[in-house]
Amino acid sequence: MNFGRGPSVVLNVGGTRYSFSREVLKDFPLRRVSRLHGCLSEQDVLEVCDDYDRERNEYFFDRHSEAFGFIMLYVRHGHLRFVPHMCELSFYNEMIYWGLEGSHLDYCCQRRLDDRMSETCTYYSAEEPPGESAGGPEGKGRRPPPGTEGGKWLERMRRTFEEPTSSVAAQVLATVSILFVIVSMVVLCASTLPEWRAPENRSVEEQSRYTAESVREPSGIIEAICIGWFTAECIVRFIVSKNKCEFVRRPLNIIDLLAITPYYISVLMTVFTGENSQLQRAGVTLRVLRMMRIFWVIKLARHFIGLQTLGLTLKRCYREMVMLLVFICVAMAIFSALSQLLENGLDLGTKNKDYASIPAACWWVIISMTTVGYGDMCPITVPGRILGGICVVSGIVLLALPITFIYHSFVQCYHELKFRSARYSRSLSAEFLN
Repeated sequence: MNFGRGPSVVLNVGGTRYSFSREVLKDFPLRRVSRLHGCLSEQDVLEVCDDYDRERNEYFFDRHSEAFGFIMLYVRHGHLRFVPHMCELSFYNEMIYWGLEGSHLDYCCQRRLDDRMSETCTYYSAEEPPGESAGGPEGKGRRPPPGTEGGKWLERMRRTFEEPTSSVAAQVLATVSILFVIVSMVVLCASTLPEWRAPENRSVEEQSRYTAESVREPSGIIEAICIGWFTAECIVRFIVSKNKCEFVRRPLNIIDLLAITPYYISVLMTVFTGENSQLQRAGVTLRVLRMMRIFWVIKLARHFIGLQTLGLTLKRCYREMVMLLVFICVAMAIFSALSQLLENGLDLGTKNKDYASIPAACWWVIISMTTVGYGDMCPITVPGRILGGICVVSGIVLLALPITFIYHSFVQCYHELKFRSARYSRSLSAEFLN
């Protein structure tokens, strides 16, 4: 260790002392303890622990001694369980302080922690543990590094556009954005009604054109205003973003571009094609581009935790989702081949034309495994019906297996986003009171 003397160091956690050699600290499994190895001064040491005795080379931590004892059992034996008769959230707080995460717990304790979090709607972020923020006991007296007024203004603008609960202005902006999304969706749905274009006897291709007359119509004016708002919002968010490349790669920003660009592409195509016959060939393309406005609904994910939780869960559980698709594909290959053989390939006197090929049988397998059962095709032979029953039961079992992992990830993502939203809500309350 770069600071301190003697061949060994002593950790005093809540009155319980643990002695280690200096070399052990370098690769210690607990992140907070291993940080002691790189401390160069007493000030660095006091940022990691609560107090330090230079003479005895002893480090003091004002933490729960019994909880640390169970954490040390994990260091020695590789199993981490909750302390009996101790609150799960309190023990989880101790885990995060020492540098552990919920995944280090044994599976049974992970389920207890998820259930406890579901009851209390509490989540502690691993990147910013309780007590280490600027207002916590360990962060007492710390202040963020000073910056320029321009930098503070950009940060305020960034939070206003990215965090709807960070300030009153952010909430107002989010409300206006939601209203524009709702209005644009209502106009999109209404534009598909026959009554919408019946008085003018316009065809669908004509309705897809952005001519001077159509822009002057109420629907065209509303659509142009909505597109103008979304475009301005996207440009401002791009300008105030810290990392422009990261901004372009973010999924929500990609969705914004997919929702905005079809309008401008449609306008340009109409301008270049004019009134000639090329427009008729481009009519399908224009209708597809106009219908891509449905992506505006996904913009609501910026303002609702539920949609954010769904997206974050899918991102973190892509392995489980791939595993689920593999299960379904394997079952489809097996049951479709068997059903085609039993219903059409054995030539038993009754051939079912719906199962004339394996690809056709795949449709029956997928709707049977998911228990949808449209009834458009069904087995008529006794072996085929027995196979259909096995297919339905197998589908229930195969689909249920990965759901447990996805559920636990969904709960964790929900609490994480809930905690972040509550943190910004507290800052909003302070701003309102001030």
